[in-house]
Amino acid sequence: MIDHDHCISLANTLGSTFGPFIKVVKNKAYYKRFQVKYRRRREGKTDYYARKRLVVQAKNKYNSPKYRLVVRFTNTDIVCQIAYAKLQGDFVLASAYAHELPKYGVKGGLTNWAAAYATGLLVARRVLTKLGLADKYEGVSEPDGTISMTEAVEDAPRPFKCFLDVGLKRTSTGSRVFAAMKGASDGGVFIPHGENRFPGYDAEAKELDAEVLRSYIYGGHVADYMRYLEEDDDDKYKKQFSKFLAAGLDADDLEEMYQEAHAAIRADPVH
Repeated sequence: MIDHDHCISLANTLGSTFGPFIKVVKNKAYYKRFQVKYRRRREGKTDYYARKRLVVQAKNKYNSPKYRLVVRFTNTDIVCQIAYAKLQGDFVLASAYAHELPKYGVKGGLTNWAAAYATGLLVARRVLTKLGLADKYEGVSEPDGTISMTEAVEDAPRPFKCFLDVGLKRTSTGSRVFAAMKGASDGGVFIPHGENRFPGYDAEAKELDAEVLRSYIYGGHVADYMRYLEEDDDDKYKKQFSKFLAAGLDADDLEEMYQEAHAAIRADPVH
């Protein structure tokens, strides 16, 4: 006769020894107790854990909207929206897309870090223009890679405040979601944030290299790769950067292109 307790002990020992090599049993008992996640979580669209905290508003603020800077990426585009939640669903106050950037002089690379920054800048200038705050809160017209937040101006309404909504995207150091946030912040919108997720941040020294961040804002990392690829593999270079080359741009022209795009966005941000 086999001792039942001995079998359980043996199973526990084997489980701790072999770990993942023990077959996972998914029988009737498993499936009848399985609870499915919400539909939009199953589709990979909504992080309800984060949304619950981004949407909730303090009771003493009554019906004041809590605005979010929603940043989403597709294979070919970047979406930035200023949105707020009501019982009926989300309402969008302003939006900007990377596919609008060619209108402002960006010739290609519409999903890179610099494009995400420009899209964030565009949505910020657009929403401030809509609210009549564009002249009072101009933000940082010549970004140098330092961290600065929009502060209140005397004899003017307080700055427009919103919170970054990254959805289900990983918030890795250097992620493009922070490029869009930096663009919106430099555009004059108040977004509470720190410096430890921007490219150029040294986790050991706990300080940000502003030159590295500035380089990313103006596509310096793309220019470096263009120079490398031109020397290393000319055929791949011509294929990878065909849009830039067709527009007569090389690695040395990118910074000027993005500077002109930022100026054009500030001059006319409306649709």
